[in-house]
Amino acid sequence: MKKNCILLLTQDLRISDNRALREAVHAGFDVIPLYIFSEEENHPWEMGSASRWWLHHSLKSLSERLQSRGSRLILRKGPVMSTLKKVIEETSSTAVFWHRRVEPCARKLEKKIEELLPALGCTGHAFFDNLLFIPGSVLNGKDEPYQVFTPFYKTCLKNEPPRAPIAAPTSLPKVSSSVKSVKLEELHLLPGKDWASEFSSLWKPGEEGALERLKKFTSHSIADYVSMRDIPSVDATSLMSPHLHFGEISPYQIWKAAEKSGRGEAYQRQIIWREFAHHMLYFFPSTDLHPLRKEYADFPWKKNSKLLSLWQRGSTGYPIVDAGMRQLWRLGFMHNRVRMIVGSFLVKDLMIPWQDGAKWFWDTLVDADLSNNSFGWQWVGGCGADAAPYFRIFNPVTQGEKFDPDGVYVRAFVPELKNLPSQWIHKPWLAPEEVLAKAGVVLGKNYPRPIVDHDRARKQALEYFHSWSKK
Repeated sequence: MKKNCILLLTQDLRISDNRALREAVHAGFDVIPLYIFSEEENHPWEMGSASRWWLHHSLKSLSERLQSRGSRLILRKGPVMSTLKKVIEETSSTAVFWHRRVEPCARKLEKKIEELLPALGCTGHAFFDNLLFIPGSVLNGKDEPYQVFTPFYKTCLKNEPPRAPIAAPTSLPKVSSSVKSVKLEELHLLPGKDWASEFSSLWKPGEEGALERLKKFTSHSIADYVSMRDIPSVDATSLMSPHLHFGEISPYQIWKAAEKSGRGEAYQRQIIWREFAHHMLYFFPSTDLHPLRKEYADFPWKKNSKLLSLWQRGSTGYPIVDAGMRQLWRLGFMHNRVRMIVGSFLVKDLMIPWQDGAKWFWDTLVDADLSNNSFGWQWVGGCGADAAPYFRIFNPVTQGEKFDPDGVYVRAFVPELKNLPSQWIHKPWLAPEEVLAKAGVVLGKNYPRPIVDHDRARKQALEYFHSWSKK
């Protein structure tokens, strides 16, 4: 008689290269794929609105893929511990398989699960397969975690090469009809007002979409990745981040595909940058809200809800910043170069806390990932690992002119400026009146004037940060 086991799904919404699934099948279990939607355990990082949209479609895709192989996705809603206990008892399961995560709340939850299972007559089987390198396997000469990326990267390359991906099972055990599942719609993941209507023009959530995206990138764009990845108007990046976050594809699959392309070294370096961010959150779990560099714990940031709101809405008067913030709202995504520009503008020009930026990104990005988000914002705020020095302050005009010289990106997301000549597209407040009139731009009416003077703000920020660094 076969035994039942639970495959507890979290950020591993795939059937190919899913080690927990493979091990459960190989052990002879009848596998019950279970996803529990719960928000109680995730405070203060309840899933953001854009991520909820993605999760809905990802779960739908996974359900279809499981059904095509004879299985069925079981959805439940409620506190994880009590819900998991109930499903174990309902199904007489004797084992639970899952993939480990690095987020502080997830680690606390996994510890509770491990303590619960023996009392239920269950064994636990956990795998760290959403990362190429298990936290603790990449340490410096003092057996301490690296806080600088380059030596971390070099040590990763000296480690055992990432394994080959595991093929998806062609068939899976049938899940008894007696195991009840709520309907996907009952999770209420989609927004009541469809502000996400444009998301589907760019994204196809789910494992199938992830594999298609990877194939397209490694077959075409990866050749130009180094030279074009900083140009926001060009489709030169992989756009794999949301697929990776939700585990619709594994880092092993991406690593091997990049390797097979013969042109993937620069892109593989970015995969290890992601690893670095995850290792940092694992070893320094308070860095989701608190700076790694303790001297910035009491840094006197300025709270200004009006300026924060103008930044969030893409109404700063700096076209490259506004284009990025509007791309974020329309597509749930922002080009990485532009993320650095808008981040620098918030924390250096406006002196608003990096945590406020992190919270906005968390709610609006489809690829919102606690490790990456916290790490990136601490980098731009100059208070994290391998952080940008305080005197690195991005000039939104010169950044726009360098990476969007013809204004293609700005015109796409700030249509008020679409008729402005490229010479003035990144600094409309300096354009002659007749040029503005011809382009139909009325500063202060259909496009805002700059909310701060960058040169003055830069000088003040430098003085502020310099005096603080001497304390």
